[in-house]
Amino acid sequence: MCEYWQMKTKMKTALLSIGLLVGATSVAHAADGTVTFIGSVHSGACSIKPDSVDQTVQLGAIAKHQLQSGGKSTARPVRIELEGCDLTGLTDKTVTTTFTGAPSSAVPGAIGTVGGAGGVGVMMTHGGKLIELGVPTTPQAIGVGDNTLEFGAYVQGAATDPIIPGSFSAVTNFTLAYQ
Repeated sequence: MCEYWQMKTKMKTALLSIGLLVGATSVAHAADGTVTFIGSVHSGACSIKPDSVDQTVQLGAIAKHQLQSGGKSTARPVRIELEGCDLTGLTDKTVTTTFTGAPSSAVPGAIGTVGGAGGVGVMMTHGGKLIELGVPTTPQAIGVGDNTLEFGAYVQGAATDPIIPGSFSAVTNFTLAYQ
C-alpha cells in the first residue's frame, strides 16, 4: 500500500510540474494584440508618406438642396505627400498623377459612389481644372527632399436625376509617373 501512495504522490508531483510549466509557457506567449507591417518597394524618384498611400478625405454632410440640378459641395483638399525625392536621372523634374476608379453612372466624369446616397458623384480637380479619370494630370514640379502634390475633391449632384439622401463612399487609386 505504501508503494501505491508513493507512486500517486510522484504522479501528482509530475502533473503539478507539467501544469506549472504549461502555465508559465502560456504566460510567456500571451498576446493582447498584433501589429502588422505593410509597404512596398518601387523604383520611383520619391517615397510616398504612409498617410498618403491609403487616406480618407472627409467630404462632409452635404445638404441635398446644394446638389440638386448639378450643384456642388465645397471642395476639400486631397494631398499626396512625397518624401526623400532624388531627382537624379529625371529630365523635367516633374511628376504626373493618374487617378482611376469606377465612373459615376449619375454624374459624367465623376468617380462613382456606393451606399445609400444616389444621384451624386465625386469630382477631383488639379490647379482649378477637372481631373479626367485615367488621364495623367498636368505635370507638377518637384524638388529634392519632401514635396506635396495638391488636388481638390467635391461632391456633385446629377443634372437631372433626383438626389437621394444617405451615406456614400467612393474610391480612387492613383499612380505617379516621374519625368
